[in-house]
Amino acid sequence: MTPEALTPERILEATEDVLRRYGPAKATVVDVARVLGVSHGSVYRHFRTKAALREAVTQRWLDRSETELARFADDRAGSATARLDDWLAALFSAKRHKAGGDPELFATFDVLAEENSGVVDSHIEALTAQLARIIEDGCDQGEFTPPTTDFTTTARAVFQATGRFHDPAYATEWSRPGIEDDFAAVRNLLLSGLRTR
Repeated sequence: MTPEALTPERILEATEDVLRRYGPAKATVVDVARVLGVSHGSVYRHFRTKAALREAVTQRWLDRSETELARFADDRAGSATARLDDWLAALFSAKRHKAGGDPELFATFDVLAEENSGVVDSHIEALTAQLARIIEDGCDQGEFTPPTTDFTTTARAVFQATGRFHDPAYATEWSRPGIEDDFAAVRNLLLSGLRTR
């Protein structure tokens, strides 16, 4: 591969591979360059520092989740109750899949998320905004009771109430027996609390 063919996307793909293989403590920019068949200087032309490269990888992972979940927030044709339930279920399913399907990369993501808390905070704000859109639609459609605060505060409460099912700190619980029942109970409680009486 020539340096001209090098793109940020290819570098990020290679970086994910290197992080998966070596872990965040041992992965280097030189390793990434070696996988790409270029000099590490070529990688630095796209990402000025190792920290910038790791931040971009973290952002890429989080963007994928936001895009996947956005379809529930943006499809305003369906029932808000069903959309909210589907959004919560999709988030839990994606997190479980990542934790169980690629544990090395999930552990790496956890480390990188700690390093890049600003990126994670922006991600949580984006997810909260998606939830707020669904809740607002539910109020507009008469499915949900208007909140006593604002939609963002209500959305943040829903996100925090379901934290056990998407926060990586709880990943070890996601494969235990009964977790699906626990998740259904929390979802039902939240939806019941939002519904118009």
